[in-house]
Amino acid sequence: MNDSELQKEKQPKYHTIAFYNLENLFDTFDDKRTYDNDFLPSSERRWTERRYRKKLKKLGRVISQIGYKTSGIPPAIIGLAEVENRLVIDDLISSKSLKNKSFDLVHFDSPDERGIDVALIYNTELFIVERTEVFSLALFDEFGERDYTRDILLVEGYLNNEKIYVLVNHWPSRREGVEISEQKRLIASDKAIEIITAIKTENETAKIIIMGDFNDNPQNKSIKQLVSSHDLYNPMESLLSYTRGSQSYRLEWNLFDQILFSTNFFEYNPNGHSFSKADIFDKAFLKQYKGKYKGSPFRTYVGRKYKGGFSDHYPVYIHLKKL
Repeated sequence: MNDSELQKEKQPKYHTIAFYNLENLFDTFDDKRTYDNDFLPSSERRWTERRYRKKLKKLGRVISQIGYKTSGIPPAIIGLAEVENRLVIDDLISSKSLKNKSFDLVHFDSPDERGIDVALIYNTELFIVERTEVFSLALFDEFGERDYTRDILLVEGYLNNEKIYVLVNHWPSRREGVEISEQKRLIASDKAIEIITAIKTENETAKIIIMGDFNDNPQNKSIKQLVSSHDLYNPMESLLSYTRGSQSYRLEWNLFDQILFSTNFFEYNPNGHSFSKADIFDKAFLKQYKGKYKGSPFRTYVGRKYKGGFSDHYPVYIHLKKL
């Protein structure tokens, strides 16, 4: 091997870990067990097969490009939120931009009343799944009735032969109001802490990634207590500003979509992965290009009006480097 080949061999390889809320990725079939009536061909939204396939093609294109400029390949692991079932994820990884990329998936149906779940897709050439598990949240409304929401998904596996643990979250929304709903997100935070505690009891040097749509910003209590409980690092704290985030509400930016991780991703290990950078994937083609909401995510629907965009969230991602 000559000097140039040796130098090239020593260059770090970058792998992208991403999270993306897909904004109501529903199929066009009526599921009698869930409230999916807004996303049927006969509904007011007219969610047709053509619109469904168009959204799949758009989302596949986005996912294939996240982090590509640095890594040269699509993400190794992508956590997903707002997917209806296994079928829509299968259709997503079979879409034009992903079908030849060796993707597989992890999905469990959750008890969420709207029928939306979290999931994980991954490149089988880079990540080998060893164990999967879901954890439900014990939430109740003001009448003491069970409030069913998304489970937390845990995936344990090997990324380029290094064991990592990934938690995929979609915490309760702010629909009832920020303060009223905060307790539900604190319960979700407590559950995530409980899962991490169990992982570390079994493996005290575990490398853990926690990703999701937390419906809270980095400075909110639910995220702060999660970070401090196990000395995690949240690279997203510095990304939120008045002009940038992953989701916009009434012209105000939020960064509900975040990826946190255990601080041992800062440690150098010749056989392991270390943290390189974090970012929001907010390329121009994902943005509303005109009007009052110019610069905001280009959505599939605004209310019941079809816009034909991607999602009301931008993906977020981190790069891990490996020598």
